[in-house]
Order: sequence, then structure tokens, then C-alpha cells
Amino acid sequence: MSTRSDDEDPEEQVDTENVGGLEEILPPQLMPIWSRIQLIQDFRSTHGRTYVKFMEAIVALVLTGGYLYWFSLFLGG
Repeated sequence: MSTRSDDEDPEEQVDTENVGGLEEILPPQLMPIWSRIQLIQDFRSTHGRTYVKFMEAIVALVLTGGYLYWFSLFLGG
């Protein structure tokens, strides 16, 4: 039987100070791919909301342009 106190949450009982990422379990062949994913995640954590709003605006403009182009082809054809 464990002798843990009922007042503590299970998360508080686990030592998470030296926990690493996936680099501990990935084979060396996949490390270049993982490093690129880490760069993307670091960028997202740094620029998060502003970057997402900017990219949403660009995607909205491109989709609107594509729909207008398709509509002009539809009407002209």
C-alpha cells in the first residue's frame, strides 16, 4: 500500500523537473525531423496569436480570390 497523503494531487507527487521531450525516445535518424518540429513549436509559442490571425487573413484573401476567379470562369464559360 502507498503512504501518500490524500491532500496532495497525483500531479504534485510526480517529479517533472528533468522531463525531456521526444528526443529521448526517437531514433537518431528522426532527429532532423524532430528539430524542425521543435523550431515550429518554439515559433508558435513566441508569436502565437498574432501569427495565427495574420495567417488566417492571408488564407481568407487567397480563398476569396480563388472563389472569385472560379465564379468569373463559371459566368464566362
